[in-house]
Amino acid sequence: MTFSSADDRVLTAEQQAVVDQPWDTRLLVTAGAGAGKTHTLVRRMDALVGHVDPDEALEASELLVLSFSRAAVRELRDRIARHGEHARRVRVQTFDSWAHSVLVQVHPDGEWSALTFDERIRAATEAIEKGALESLEAGPPAHVIVDEVQDLVGVRREMVESLLDQLQDSCGFTLVGDSAQAIYDFQIKDPEEYADRTDLFLRWVRASYSDDLVELRLTRNFRARTPEARAALPLGQAVQGIGSAPEGADAAAERLHGELRELLLDQPDMGSLTDPFTLDSLRSFPGTCAILARDNRQALLVSELLHTQGVPHALRRSLQDRPVPSWVAELLRRTEAAVLTEQRLRELLGGMPISDGIDPDRVWRALRAAARGTGRGTLDVARLRGLVAERRFPDELADPEPAPLIVSTVHRSKGLEFDRVVLLTPPTVTELRRRDDELDVPAEARALYVAMTRAREDLYRVAAPDTVTVLKHKPTGRWYRGVPNPRHKWRRDGVEVRAGDVCNQEPAGALDDASGVQSYLLERVRPGDTVTFRLRDTLPMGPEQSPRYAVLHEGREIGDASEGFRSDLYALLKVGTTWEVQWPGEISGLRIDCLESVAGSTAAGVNAGLGERGVWIAPRISGIGRFRRSAGAGEEQE
Repeated sequence: MTFSSADDRVLTAEQQAVVDQPWDTRLLVTAGAGAGKTHTLVRRMDALVGHVDPDEALEASELLVLSFSRAAVRELRDRIARHGEHARRVRVQTFDSWAHSVLVQVHPDGEWSALTFDERIRAATEAIEKGALESLEAGPPAHVIVDEVQDLVGVRREMVESLLDQLQDSCGFTLVGDSAQAIYDFQIKDPEEYADRTDLFLRWVRASYSDDLVELRLTRNFRARTPEARAALPLGQAVQGIGSAPEGADAAAERLHGELRELLLDQPDMGSLTDPFTLDSLRSFPGTCAILARDNRQALLVSELLHTQGVPHALRRSLQDRPVPSWVAELLRRTEAAVLTEQRLRELLGGMPISDGIDPDRVWRALRAAARGTGRGTLDVARLRGLVAERRFPDELADPEPAPLIVSTVHRSKGLEFDRVVLLTPPTVTELRRRDDELDVPAEARALYVAMTRAREDLYRVAAPDTVTVLKHKPTGRWYRGVPNPRHKWRRDGVEVRAGDVCNQEPAGALDDASGVQSYLLERVRPGDTVTFRLRDTLPMGPEQSPRYAVLHEGREIGDASEGFRSDLYALLKVGTTWEVQWPGEISGLRIDCLESVAGSTAAGVNAGLGERGVWIAPRISGIGRFRRSAGAGEEQE
């Protein structure tokens, strides 16, 4: 049987071969950049669920589909919604989300939300090895689909290997990847694994399934439509082979990085991000556009510059940031029932001022899978609150990017594509080595290749911002602004604010007008708005904490700085054992990233007049703020 998508693009023979494999096939697909793997995977899912032979057709719940990021999950879900005929009920999840769901089903009393992502992955791997798959509500999967397998490293690689080991006699799989796009080697903590990192998972698959593994390739590029967008593609095979000869890998990678860089330098130069022509071009471009940075420091500075120039955009979050959409808090606040039916859910969504763009069908399917009630066709409201409290809200319901212009690191753009890509001109390997003695040169070459192959139409370069005065504070992992002073030391003059830096233990305005603050957030606060952290008093909240800071939006208090932020600010500013810290009166230049639903104390919610759910809306802030000292504060901190 031959499938074609709703856009009338007939599958190529290579794609059709992938789609038509039986459900129990052990299939490894090598798909280069832009080779239509997402399109092919959607048709593969459709074929598995909608097979004309009932004995060969799988139930949607029998497919386990795993991907790396929420953005990639959303892209798959959107493609399924547009082009999938039978696969609409297939759930796509990130590795982290699925691992958490395994733990909650097998050990429901565990404090899993208190663990880090990697700790939960390890715990899920142990549970899988002890037979947890048999205890899942839907039973063990009959077919596993994993995207971007070249980036399976560390604990995620171990989890997928354990999963496939446990299912070896009863399950098929479809694994898709491309060695040229492996850019997550930096996550490997084990020195032995790092030394042997090249195609480690792919080598394991080939060795474990040597007798029946089917290997197919997708070679035609559908993404790049112009010579500019295709500039790096001829070097794809060379990038794949970078790590095949470890002893000469650095030298080969440096030559390849140089070739890629020269190709980029041949592309149109947009000049500087302060040029009026460049800014107007970014404002007026009708399609999707991404400005790709090498690291988060560059991305934060580019975002700050664009904000000051009035260019609307979104700063792509870390792959592990999982804000729960703000409409969830409103949904929970508006119901006192213990369960929700589909009809009641639709009524609530329809009556909410923030429900535009929410697909009730998708919401119902995803929430039913994650918070099923005991009654037929119901949602358990307590379990729905648990999804918020444990930060495991369904990936496919994450808020979409609010702007067509995205500022992102290369790593966060993985698996995505844009009409126009603007790359910050990268330094040479020699220049990078001056900053990092342990530079991973093959990883640099692969990252540059990935960045240059995200474009459909236009590929540009632009001058990178000066990052010399933005430094990393190693104890806290935060970026800070350093200003040289006459004593040849860095004065710390600003600090990064990020997810988790706004207190969620109780709602803003809890003592006077929490409901008013919630309404203000919904009606007045938008992504990209300027906010300020303002010092409330000079009394530290603990022996190793700063004093309290209020979060202000247009002069209105919308939150308080969290304990984690106060501790990190103390660690950043406390130099030596006798120096008296001069706390900044304000931290300015920060921006609203989004509004999110957070769960705190149920008692705090009741006392604040926000109902018994203990869930409310809070702002999420980002940026590298600038310190503004109080008048008469004395000598500034060095």
